[in-house]
Formats: sequence, structure tokens, C-alpha cells
Amino acid sequence: MNNGTDIGSHLLDLMLRAGSSWILYLLLGLSLLAMTIMIDRIWFFFQERTPVPMLAAAVRELRRDGPDAALETLAGARSMQAAVARACLSHAQEGIAAVEERKAGAIEAERARYEKRLAFLGTLGNNAPFMGLFGTVLGIIRAFHDLAGSSLQGTQAVMSGIAEALVATGVGLLVALPAVAAYNIFTRRVERTISATEVLAHEILAVLKAEPARGSGYGSSRAAAE
Repeated sequence: MNNGTDIGSHLLDLMLRAGSSWILYLLLGLSLLAMTIMIDRIWFFFQERTPVPMLAAAVRELRRDGPDAALETLAGARSMQAAVARACLSHAQEGIAAVEERKAGAIEAERARYEKRLAFLGTLGNNAPFMGLFGTVLGIIRAFHDLAGSSLQGTQAVMSGIAEALVATGVGLLVALPAVAAYNIFTRRVERTISATEVLAHEILAVLKAEPARGSGYGSSRAAAE
């Protein structure tokens, strides 16, 4: 029984010493980190844009001149669609089954690259309110502890302390809302990009399946025709 009381006393003393200020500083640091990740992802998605006309031109080149010509059209393009298209086109001579496997592997690799650091935003958005609530609880514990032996004038100060403790919950929500919004926006952007990439990859596969001769190399076919 005494052990339980001692543990409770030690925990109370620890919480009174800790207070809620460190929670606020932690939330502030996490919010700055979240803002850095948001800016990084915005810049990343801005750079990873391949114009639709370029992708359409690559498909036209594939139909007309073969994989090598399409690869030249996509040279230097930075996007998931361009990367997966290059993975398919560069292995066209290995057969349709190999191209499909290359497509699946390239999409998963690109998904990991596009979703980089997004898990942090999702985790912060889900847990920041609980961190703020924990800070409020610590502040209220201290306030009620001070209330035990205070006068009327001291009681007013304690109420002021409780109001300050509630700030931690507000800060937690303030940190969580933009993190959740950014996570949802970026995740939706990734899913839309994957869908567009799947459409492009299927179009490439359809061209390769429609004309098997192209899978064995366009250069030889064109040379024979000439």
C-alpha cells in the first residue's frame, strides 16, 4: 500500500516539476518541421510535372518509330509517368511479361519516392491534439495542487493558470489541422498521379501487344523494310 502511495507521490512530483511548457515547445518544433516538409513536398511536386503533350508525343513516337524514339522524347523528364514509361520502353525487347513486371516495380519505387515524409504529416495530424491535451492535463494538475492551500486571491491566480493550461489543447489543434489537410492533399495527389501512370503504362503495353514486331526491335524492322 505504501509502495503505491510512494509511486503516486513520485509521479505527482514529476508532473508538477514538468509542467506544460515543454509540451508547447515540442508542438512548436514539430509544427516547424511539418511546415518544412510541406514546402519540400510542394517544391517536389512542382518539379515532378511532365507536360501531357510530351507524354502523348512519346506514345506517338512509340507507334511510329519504336521504343528508342519514345525514350528520346522522354529524356530528362522528371515525373512518375516518365519514369515508369522509361522502365517499360527500355525493356520492350524482353517481351510483354517482362515489361509488365518492370511497370509494377517502377510504380512501387515511384510511390515510395512520392510518399516520402508524408507519414510524418499524417502521424502529427493524428497525435498533436492528444499531445496538447496531455499538456493541458499537466497544467490542470499543477493548478489544482496550488489550489489546495491558496487564499481567495491565490484562487484567482490558479484559475488563470488553468486558462493558460488550456492553451496547450488549442495549440495541439492548431498544429494538427494544417498537417492533416496537407497530408490529405498530398496523398490524393499521389493517388491521382499513380492512376495517370497506370493509364499511360497500359497504353504503352497495348501498343507493344498490338504489334509484336516492335517488341523485338524496331531498327531491324525498319532496315528490312528499306
